[in-house]
Amino acid sequence: MESAIYRSPGHCMVMGTASTMGAIVETLGMSLPGGAVVPGADSRRKILAEESGRTAVDLVSKGIRPSSILTTDAFDNAIRILLASGGSTNAIIHLIAIAGRAGITLDLDRFNALSESTPVIVNLKPGGKYLMEDLFYAGGVEAVLKKMSGSLNLDCLTVTGQNLGDNIADAECHNDDVVLSIESPLAPEGGLTILKGSLAPDGAVIKHIAASPELMKHTGRAVVFENSIDLKQRIDDPDLDVTKDDILVMKGAGPIGGPGMPEAGFLPLPKKLLAQGVRDMIRISDARMSGTAFGTIVLHVSPESAIGGPLALVQSGDMITLDVGAKLLDLDVDPEELQRRRDNLAAPPVDGGFSRGYGKMYSRHITQAQNGCDFDFLIGKTPVETHVGALTDNQGFHTG
Repeated sequence: MESAIYRSPGHCMVMGTASTMGAIVETLGMSLPGGAVVPGADSRRKILAEESGRTAVDLVSKGIRPSSILTTDAFDNAIRILLASGGSTNAIIHLIAIAGRAGITLDLDRFNALSESTPVIVNLKPGGKYLMEDLFYAGGVEAVLKKMSGSLNLDCLTVTGQNLGDNIADAECHNDDVVLSIESPLAPEGGLTILKGSLAPDGAVIKHIAASPELMKHTGRAVVFENSIDLKQRIDDPDLDVTKDDILVMKGAGPIGGPGMPEAGFLPLPKKLLAQGVRDMIRISDARMSGTAFGTIVLHVSPESAIGGPLALVQSGDMITLDVGAKLLDLDVDPEELQRRRDNLAAPPVDGGFSRGYGKMYSRHITQAQNGCDFDFLIGKTPVETHVGALTDNQGFHTG
């Protein structure tokens, strides 16, 4: 690992969450062109840091604020670079949260709508062949944006003071196998798909570009784990009733249930199936997952199990249907049986089981995955420009 992939300082050298967010921030216009992919050990990163500092000061003097840059059109561009790069599922939550702070509502359906006209053209692991370093030498995010410029909003303002179109006007691609053409993409639609259905009424996500094609349409028997502890205790039990055609399901890992929606969605395969040569199977949870992972894994199931979402009702032996082409995730159980289970479902603990402090506040105000897992009281534009009592240029420290 150290000699081949993680061989220097810096974040993951594949299209993981950090790499994805770097590409998104550059595309949003909130970082300098070329900054997303400079390798951690490259001296140009120090130069970039100095230029970023100067730019921040210039933006203040020019009166350019984040609200001038973070527009609906800019977020559409950001969604497209996420889809075109086969980026991390975590970025969906982050984008929704960032947009929410800017007073912009991003609906999950928007991701699917843009995906239909956004092919995957970044040939990076885990969905492709190359590493982030190769993207840097191929021309970086600018080269990607140049090739997909026909679908972008090029008049969006950026921190350079110019619009996105100006920033990429002279961009070139130096390796057409790293950044593919729109006409010959890695996949004809974006690398992520939002799923909905009776198991996920408010949505779920799968990174299909890094999944097994033969599992994109599958109905299988659920093998259920109530939480991560249950999973750890039983997953390698030789007597576990499981086959390669089953679907592993884990509950209790969402924003409330985790708590904190941990990156626990990369469920391990049962040891006895690994011994048989099985390398992938469908896994479903309300958790998140590292952007570096490969597998047919459904994440962010919402509403989560801890607040009584349909995931809470799933039992081992139930049949579940995944159809990525139809964007469908269904629990194939009779509605009357589901209602019986709901009637017998224990009520979730009040305030997530916390009686005071941050945990109680968190449990009361955190939103579900489709709303960005942010505090509900932080969503929306700031109601006033300057808060009463705030420090100004002509005041001493406020002590009242």
